[in-house]
Amino acid sequence: MGTVWIALLTPLLILAMALVMEAVERPIRQAEVDSELETFLETAKPEEVETLVSEGYASALNRYWRRRRRGRS
Repeated sequence: MGTVWIALLTPLLILAMALVMEAVERPIRQAEVDSELETFLETAKPEEVETLVSEGYASALNRYWRRRRRGRS
């Protein structure tokens, strides 16, 4: 009978832990995105800002980081 309870409670405990971890991680992840976006908008070229508007944040940020890496080489 004890193994049945363990088998039934284990998935629920894992789900609860995942939900708690997600709740803790969300503000950290949001702060990181805000910081990256602020840096991007301060130093982006006009074509990178246009990419942000037309294709979204991920594409524009990729283009920005490619340009930054080329500049350092």
